[in-house]
Amino acid sequence: MPGNDPYATLGVKRDASADEIRRAYRALAKRHHPDLNPGDAAAEARFKDIAAAADLLEDADKRARFDRGEIDATGAPVPERSFYRGYAEGDGAARYRGGRGGDAGDSDGPELGDIFGEFFNRQAGAGGRAGAGMRMRGRDQRYELGVDFLDTVNGATRRLGLPDGRDLDVVIPPGIEDGQVLRLRGQGGAGAGGAPAGDALITIGVFPHPFFRREGADLHVALPVSLREAVLGAKVTVPTPRGPVAMTIPPHSDAGRQLRLRGRGVAAHGKQAAGDLYATLQVVIGPVDASLEAFLKDWAAAPGEDPRAAMLEATQ
Repeated sequence: MPGNDPYATLGVKRDASADEIRRAYRALAKRHHPDLNPGDAAAEARFKDIAAAADLLEDADKRARFDRGEIDATGAPVPERSFYRGYAEGDGAARYRGGRGGDAGDSDGPELGDIFGEFFNRQAGAGGRAGAGMRMRGRDQRYELGVDFLDTVNGATRRLGLPDGRDLDVVIPPGIEDGQVLRLRGQGGAGAGGAPAGDALITIGVFPHPFFRREGADLHVALPVSLREAVLGAKVTVPTPRGPVAMTIPPHSDAGRQLRLRGRGVAAHGKQAAGDLYATLQVVIGPVDASLEAFLKDWAAAPGEDPRAAMLEATQ
């Protein structure tokens, strides 16, 4: 059963913002995720408590009801404190006491059977079996799915295995970002009394790429070029998320020059056009042979040339 206080479970204050709750959940989920703690039953139980707490606090309506004391940490209704003990210890206790030495009470008052019946019916609604005809929507359930960087650029479908043995095919749309949540409607916990099932909330974790870096819909890559290619110009092959393409390096290109490949960034989706790929040139000297070394020794650079002059001037 989840902890009694979802705020304490996530380690946040009661006035925490939605972003603070989301960040706390992600940090704890990554630490206690069963995939990172194989065979650790305590970590798995802790992860379930964390997910349940986040489910409750990220739902504004549920959070408000919990703060008012209307539901508990599981989302079940909290029974009113007006059961038999409250009647028995109140001012009008005598009218509900029966048996030897007691007054049978007013025949118009509530019967003990009615009071206990109310008690047990409410207990059922608070977490036991639902009463006849009771409808309750199923709980939303949280999962995490790690995806490759290129899946978020091109889009993909990935399969997620659930603890109950089901498999979900999750569509990864182009442009999704690390930490975003996909909602799969009707794939959560089963509803009661014919009510609809809850949703599956899947937090996406994006694995970094060794070469590409993303900014919005655009991608950036550092492109190594040889000294010859930079000085004389060349046509080179550039890797892109959807296959290699040819690109022309203009003559006299210096290190740091940025060239653009249109439409080679994040794939188009919906009304969003495809992004661009920016290749920043990195001049690689490579092996130096005797002829290049002799040329550089005899080469007369422009008088007073200092490639670090601007840096020195800016720091003085």
